[in-house]
Amino acid sequence: MCANKVTPINPSDLAQPGGHYSHGTVANGFVFVSGQLPITSAGEKLVDASFSVQARQVLENVGTVLKACGSGIANQVQVRVYIDGMDNWPEFNSIYAEWAGNSQPSRAVVPTSQLHYGLKVEVEAVALQGS
Repeated sequence: MCANKVTPINPSDLAQPGGHYSHGTVANGFVFVSGQLPITSAGEKLVDASFSVQARQVLENVGTVLKACGSGIANQVQVRVYIDGMDNWPEFNSIYAEWAGNSQPSRAVVPTSQLHYGLKVEVEAVALQGS
């Protein structure tokens, strides 16, 4: 890719973005993953699902975007996690560790009072291209 080229990526196996953004953007060897919510590929918002189900869906979505951008979980550099309350932090950390494996990028966790659609977790990431 040209160093100055910015390429938006919207994987066909994710629901289309709900606003004026792309699920991922590739620029200068970096992959930027937009905040992913627990929304299935069919567009179903998992509002009534447990925190565990929502967290697993979000991470599946992040992985899908990383792959579509020519990257992967091991290439993550920084991850931001927004959760609806710190009570869910231990469960998220456990699910995240299982998903991320040996990858331990920089990470921030931000408790929020409410996320879009009343969902419980959102994750965004920055990674390097390559697998």
